[in-house]
Amino acid sequence: MKYQFTVPENKRVRVIVSSDTACEADDPFAIAHALLSPKMDVKAVIAEHFMSEGSMERSYAAAVKLLSLMRSGVPVLHGQVWPKVDGEISEGAQCIIDEARREDSRPLFVLCMGAVTTLAAALAAAPDIAARLTFVTIGGRGYGKDAWAFREFNWGNDPDAINFILRDTTVPVWQICISAYGMMRVGLAELQRKVAPCGEVGAYLLRQMDEYNNTPYAGWTAGESWSLGDNPSVAAVLHPGCGENRMQSAWLIDAETAYVTELPGRQILVYHTMDSRYVLEDLFAKLAINFG
Repeated sequence: MKYQFTVPENKRVRVIVSSDTACEADDPFAIAHALLSPKMDVKAVIAEHFMSEGSMERSYAAAVKLLSLMRSGVPVLHGQVWPKVDGEISEGAQCIIDEARREDSRPLFVLCMGAVTTLAAALAAAPDIAARLTFVTIGGRGYGKDAWAFREFNWGNDPDAINFILRDTTVPVWQICISAYGMMRVGLAELQRKVAPCGEVGAYLLRQMDEYNNTPYAGWTAGESWSLGDNPSVAAVLHPGCGENRMQSAWLIDAETAYVTELPGRQILVYHTMDSRYVLEDLFAKLAINFG
């Protein structure tokens, strides 16, 4: 990496990224952000499903493509398949177990940018690792009486998995809910000016977003803008104070991702806002520094 600064070794962290990379167009931006951040020693990128047959395999192929363009030696691993197979431990879940059990003074963060099936499988198979990692999740509705009532996509892709983690494990949880990750709005013209010129990687990031934006699956988008909603998981680990956050009770969710049962004894850190200037400009700067 071409930085004129160094991160003190005692502030570096280990990271595993779990991403439904082929589902939408924002995941590759977040994966690139993590790989380009010198504070992070990224141990693996795990392909996550998005609740359709073959989706995990498609995420795997998309992650391999991105890391190849970035000339990264970080391994890409298969996560849990969908439909779920009880008791199955994917290579991605095994990686989480092995890395959590490894003796290393640097803390371990697992960033889930989609469903949390693979992490849940790892925690179910190895409950002892709950005290050895922090789970950062992009997902969940906002909180409060004015929160938008809708089926939140990421947690909605496996409500049972998030409920298991919240109810049956003690793993520390940082939740970045929709009110925070939805703040990452950016125009496609800005991406053309700031991202596309950054070598093959930048051109690919904009191209795959434009291609997705012109499919029937992108009916929810505004047309010439996007929300880079997965990047806050990277930013929160780089700078935990980059958004308004507070400890509060976890809630179990139903199939439509509505909060239905409070767990008063289960405290989690919830991000309600995020500093979009910091998150986006950090990404743009790192792409430009490393890829021209």
